[in-house]
Amino acid sequence: MRRVAAALGAALALLPALPAAATPAGGPRPASESGASAEAPVVMTIESVNKPVALPNGTVTISGQITNAGKSVLKGAHAAVRKPWSGKPLTTRSELAGVASRTNPVGADGIELDSPQYALNELAPGQSQPYTLSVAVNDLGFSAEGVYELAVDTWGSTGDNQRDRALGIARTFLPYAPSPNEAQPSKVTTLWPLVHAPVLVAQTMSDNDQTVPVLRDDSLAAEFAPGGRLYELVETGSSLSGLTWVIDPDLLDTAFAMTKPYRVQKPGADKGDKNGKKNSKPKQAAKEENTVLRNGSAAASAWLNKLRAAVAKQGSQVVSLPYADPDLASIAHNAAELAGVDTALDKAAVAGRLTVEFRLSVDTRSDVAWPYQGYLDQQIAALAHRTGSGTVLVNGASLPEPDALKYTPTAVRPIGNGQTAVVADEEVSALFQTDLNTPQAQTLAVQRFLAETFVISRQEPQNPRGLLVMPPRELTANTAKVLATAVQAAEAGKWAEPVKLDVLTQGAADPKANTAVPPAVDYPAQARSSELPAVDLSKTIDIQHRLETLMRVLTLPQRVRGPFSAAMVRSMSTEWRTQAPAGSVYRTGVSDYLDELTNAVYVPHKNVITLAGDTGVLQVSVRNDLTQAVTNLKLVVTPTQANRLQIGPSEELVLPAAQSATLRFPAQAHNNGPVTVTAQLMTTGPNPELYGEPQTFQVEVTSVTNGVLYVFGGALLLLLLAALRFFRQRKRRVANDDEGDAPLDTPLAGAPADAQAEGRTDAPAESRAGTPEEGRTGAPAEDGAEEDGGAPADGLPERGGAAQTPRGSGADGRDRAASDEKVGP
Repeated sequence: MRRVAAALGAALALLPALPAAATPAGGPRPASESGASAEAPVVMTIESVNKPVALPNGTVTISGQITNAGKSVLKGAHAAVRKPWSGKPLTTRSELAGVASRTNPVGADGIELDSPQYALNELAPGQSQPYTLSVAVNDLGFSAEGVYELAVDTWGSTGDNQRDRALGIARTFLPYAPSPNEAQPSKVTTLWPLVHAPVLVAQTMSDNDQTVPVLRDDSLAAEFAPGGRLYELVETGSSLSGLTWVIDPDLLDTAFAMTKPYRVQKPGADKGDKNGKKNSKPKQAAKEENTVLRNGSAAASAWLNKLRAAVAKQGSQVVSLPYADPDLASIAHNAAELAGVDTALDKAAVAGRLTVEFRLSVDTRSDVAWPYQGYLDQQIAALAHRTGSGTVLVNGASLPEPDALKYTPTAVRPIGNGQTAVVADEEVSALFQTDLNTPQAQTLAVQRFLAETFVISRQEPQNPRGLLVMPPRELTANTAKVLATAVQAAEAGKWAEPVKLDVLTQGAADPKANTAVPPAVDYPAQARSSELPAVDLSKTIDIQHRLETLMRVLTLPQRVRGPFSAAMVRSMSTEWRTQAPAGSVYRTGVSDYLDELTNAVYVPHKNVITLAGDTGVLQVSVRNDLTQAVTNLKLVVTPTQANRLQIGPSEELVLPAAQSATLRFPAQAHNNGPVTVTAQLMTTGPNPELYGEPQTFQVEVTSVTNGVLYVFGGALLLLLLAALRFFRQRKRRVANDDEGDAPLDTPLAGAPADAQAEGRTDAPAESRAGTPEEGRTGAPAEDGAEEDGGAPADGLPERGGAAQTPRGSGADGRDRAASDEKVGP
């Protein structure tokens, strides 16, 4: 009676002050949050309940730990079970939240039973002791079916306070189902995600003419093996009925690639050389010295076979995410208006569906969008609609129910534009958001799940609800097992029926449910803080444009188009949200490797070319270091001062793999001295584009004025001869006393001869002024200049024959790893 009176007093004093806010579900609380204080210094846990659902005449066994978190020893303490105060069940979800929010013992927790009790040792501060209590269901005084609070407490005194009192308490929930009920079960759809951060890099290597994929790390090898996360997810999921598998197709491609030999980048391979100098090579330039060869993984092959069997189970369904699971929310907020975004997402969706169907031999849905953590706003919904997603998986926090609604509406609801939102239950899904790696957390999550789903099923017994359970993408093996246990227990209790997503979406929507998609300003700040930055997304989308430029010149574009498109969407993966540094390195590596492939076709560096004359030929080389031929390219050589140097038109080229070609450009100079010239590769055809980096060099022009001097010299000599003749004639007339009014005498016999002779002396110089000297045209040195024949009417010298074709040039001996421009499995 003393304990009953104490409980009554506590109830009267504390019941009105019960807190209303719910505590985080599923996880253990620190001592400061678990009611530990001077008055109640004990922290209790419930680590197992042998019967998750109580039946009449049954027995429930509870076990856990008792810890003295106070500063004084416990005296005469024992653990006992409390009988619910009124014997009435908890009928609303707000009542469940109220019980879960309590900390210290209160009268509303019920009355301690005299039996059973578990005597405790005198526990010093910091000491713990396990307990086990078995109680008959009939002794708990349950009045009807429903959910009840199940509480155990520690009663006793402490060394500094001899008053007997409740020293601590632990609570959970216990559904009671005495007989089958006419209520129809709720339809429960559970998402089962199989995702992993991308590990395939944008490069492959070659071994005995076989393509070898390259991975940034070997983390998947452990995950595919027994005991690994992905192995356990498939193992656990295969035991469930009505499961909806949500799969990243890139994971399947990676698993398949690992069934054969593959290479793994060594840690720190991109940080610098042995002398500490930063590598100039791109971060993903894989070679034998910075990668480790792995044999095909038997675990990866076994995992794929196990998954194929699991998804083929009757009643299951597979939803394929877009390839590599691009971050829909980040793109909607930071890159929705970029050209090429919609195309990239469309291709990712199609590639995802085809990959899943091919790898797993199963039909799949690819029209389902799952934004990060299910948070939805108007921008995300609009982007999902543009890319063909008619169904969106939504966190209940984005579409909260109005306070006036006293029951839980079904998950399916229309949100406009022909889209359907499938809204996850916020409280139920929150139970499985963390790694439930302790017995206490696991037990609390199972019992709370059973309580919530039981209450939902009894809100409108003849109007069954549709419920979506949305665990996180990075679902852990521990949490998956707890979720499976909870779903199976609810199914066994007959108040929940597991169904696949298609069945759930076929249900009628509740007209009273909230269908208003919130604006972007209401997007949660914590989710926005982890988004992929706009600048990174812009650079990633630009990869597609740069890739198309490369595709225009390759003769085997299929070797890089698909793999690089995959690498581009991998760069935008949602999984980078929790691995931001790794995501940044991955994006940089993809961009760097594309630059390396593009720049493998280039104009070699040069400094100065000498043009010894007013006309000649400039020779410029182009090198192809790829392992396939290139075409649709031309080389344009342009002077910065066209008034001083004119250069012939562009030259097109077709260049075999690992070879160089020398192109010849006729040139005509007008002045001596250096002229800066730029050599730039460009694509041919419609809408030509610059290709690669320009190469700038100097052309040193010498001896431009020789011919001109000959002309001026000859003209001056003629003037001098004419003046001399005039002087002689004048002198002769003076000597003959000529008055100057008679006609000129006939010239002396020698004068005309002299003049003619002198005229013949000038003729060759004048005629040679525009003629190249003989013997000056010869075989040119590479990247040099040579003189050519006379200038045509347009002012440029004639071209000294056709430019040397690539087919006529030979390899320079440089080799690259075969197929190193390929990526993907």
